[in-house]
Amino acid sequence: MSEQENVDKKLQEEIKNAFPYADVVDWNEVYQRIIYRYSTPHGLQHVKEEMEKLEDEGEIIVHHIKPYNNPVKMQSLNGFPKTIPTTRLWNHKSCGQCGHIPGYPTSVFWIMNKLEIDYMDEPHQTSCTGWNYHASGASNPVALAGVYVRNMWRAYEIDYFPLIHCGTSFGHYKEVRNMIILHKEVREKLRPIMRKLGMDIVIPEEVVHYSEWLYTMSKKAAQHKKYDLSNIKVAVHTPCHVYKLVPEDTIYDPEVWQGRRPAAPTGTVQNFGAKIVDYSTWWDCCGFGFRHILTEREFSRSFALFKKVIPAVEEAHADVFVTSDTGCVTTLDKSQWAGKAHGFNYNLPVLSDAQFAAIAMGADPYKIGQIHWHATDVEGFLRKIGVPVDDYKEKFLQYLADLREGKAQPEYLYKPHRKIDFYLALPERVKWYKGESAQTAKSS
Repeated sequence: MSEQENVDKKLQEEIKNAFPYADVVDWNEVYQRIIYRYSTPHGLQHVKEEMEKLEDEGEIIVHHIKPYNNPVKMQSLNGFPKTIPTTRLWNHKSCGQCGHIPGYPTSVFWIMNKLEIDYMDEPHQTSCTGWNYHASGASNPVALAGVYVRNMWRAYEIDYFPLIHCGTSFGHYKEVRNMIILHKEVREKLRPIMRKLGMDIVIPEEVVHYSEWLYTMSKKAAQHKKYDLSNIKVAVHTPCHVYKLVPEDTIYDPEVWQGRRPAAPTGTVQNFGAKIVDYSTWWDCCGFGFRHILTEREFSRSFALFKKVIPAVEEAHADVFVTSDTGCVTTLDKSQWAGKAHGFNYNLPVLSDAQFAAIAMGADPYKIGQIHWHATDVEGFLRKIGVPVDDYKEKFLQYLADLREGKAQPEYLYKPHRKIDFYLALPERVKWYKGESAQTAKSS
């Protein structure tokens, strides 16, 4: 037996010892060993059963996933299917993505255009208040529930199913959903507030993160792949707020590392043909946290560098770090810039799964991926997969010059205000809620 075969054999033995359910995934065992330990006192199935009861009693409105959302059933960690809508999507964007990593949401929309997905880039959403809650704790349950329901109502009244971009919003909304369903006293305080706004309590059938949608669509998206990723080693960081808040609602897939990692974004990277590499601190936070990035920022930076980036480079020899949340991309990327001041020049490019996929599909790395907002050098990675970086950069700089001189018009991913009709003409089922004229129209 060769030395490499010995190494592989030892690795398999260690994996088997560490993951005794690796060969045949027993979802009930997973539930008992993981969910019971980390989840809320009420299981997800219990919450959904209560949601159906409240709908039957007229206590809440459930925004159901319709056949025209082209739903796909995926496997959640608790063994129950989670339904992922794949089109006619209402995009709840992220404050941090739009402010710090603009290539993140543009990549999501670019991929949707490429796959001919019907979507709504909602201009009327508000922040989820996740920052308020996780960073300062300066809020209260009814206020959190009010913001959640207000945004979900907006998606319901135009009949587009919510797709949550931010990992924190995703986890936060799942917690708030459970709170509204399980606590009557919250609903009793919430309802009169929503009535004053001309709304009612709306809860979507599922809370879906965009990375779950992207994983569900990734095999189809990979058919548009323009570059060969087979020689690329990818270290994946799965965001805490995506799979550690209400963890039983996270989708897993036995085809993705035998179900030992959340399906997204690891499965997306796999389906695009890149090689996943492991590192010892994959479970750890990126360092962002919430409160301590405000009060102990140097802790965040040093944690991100020493506990995440360095293991990904020295243990896994990764070419790129891929993750799926705002705070994680920002922290893992920007912390390396701070490390340079102390002589730690690791320069591991960090991309969201959406940027990674869009660039692999041929998206412009500057206009769409907007890699120039990143602190680490992404161009070296792009050259490795064959992207003609210099050509793209020259055209991008000329585009910017033409804009400044008034020789070019801004390019959009969709026609501005193309969905204006949805603001002016509401579906019949919600007209009754919009005053006397709507009542008249309904009775006539």
